[in-house]
Amino acid sequence: MTGHHLLDIQPEVASALAEGAAVVALESTITTHGLPRPDNLEAARMAEAAVREAGAVPATVAVHDGRIRLGLVPAELAELADARDIPKVSRQNLAGVLARPGWGGTTVSATMIAAHRAGIEVFATGGIGGVHRGGESSMDISADLGELARTPVTVVCAGPKSILDVGRTLEALETRGVPVVALGSDEVAGFYSRSSGHRAPLRVDSPAEAARLIALQRELGLDTGILVTVPLPAEIALPEEEVAAAVEQAEAEAREAGIRGPASTPFVLGRVAHITGGRSVAANLEIIRRDALAAGRIAVALSASRRDSR
Repeated sequence: MTGHHLLDIQPEVASALAEGAAVVALESTITTHGLPRPDNLEAARMAEAAVREAGAVPATVAVHDGRIRLGLVPAELAELADARDIPKVSRQNLAGVLARPGWGGTTVSATMIAAHRAGIEVFATGGIGGVHRGGESSMDISADLGELARTPVTVVCAGPKSILDVGRTLEALETRGVPVVALGSDEVAGFYSRSSGHRAPLRVDSPAEAARLIALQRELGLDTGILVTVPLPAEIALPEEEVAAAVEQAEAEAREAGIRGPASTPFVLGRVAHITGGRSVAANLEIIRRDALAAGRIAVALSASRRDSR
């Protein structure tokens, strides 16, 4: 596989990969664009701690000074969280960001690319991008969907972000042959809410079941990603109608301000946080923790099953 000279893999991560141990990739746009300071650094630390709690090694991914970093030491994570005006990195601009100095926060698509090149099979994030509301006319569709269609990494998340057209996002994933799997639920997780209102095509009830599905997907030679959604507990989740109203108001404000494209998601999420009195931020932190914990457990189960089959 080409491009390995561009990877800078932290020694703990490299050692775990060499031993066939469980490793979980973590994206960095949650830290650089997804949450306000100091919640962003708390979320990054919380995600890494949750992966370790599950028995896996975390590998936070970012771009820095012409290299793709997999695994950051605490001082680097704090520096990343405090960085200003840095680019969101996807497949489309990854090479361009690598050509310049400084930090870049990796989205789902760029993190999947980095994870796959390093040999990391499981990746945790908050929520994926997808088809934006009105996307059938605007063609505002996240690169995450294309990456899930072409890169064999399992993405553990709380479902498509609530600002999206979830139904069309799921249709787009189906068209691209991407398995959508709900962990312990019959419905696709609803990001801030417990449920999206859409039935999941597939269900698993344990990390071991998820690992078996991943292994079968790879044995079949199917090289798409896999999307695993993890629901919030009822006591943390926001009511669906409240989330819908907050998103509608935030999107109206974005249109009035002329904000669109890559800048729209952080703007809308920030406004939703304000409209909900910060409760969406609390839900987001719990989303990140639970997704990282679930991803760690799936990675551990996958690693164990591979050792047992030798």
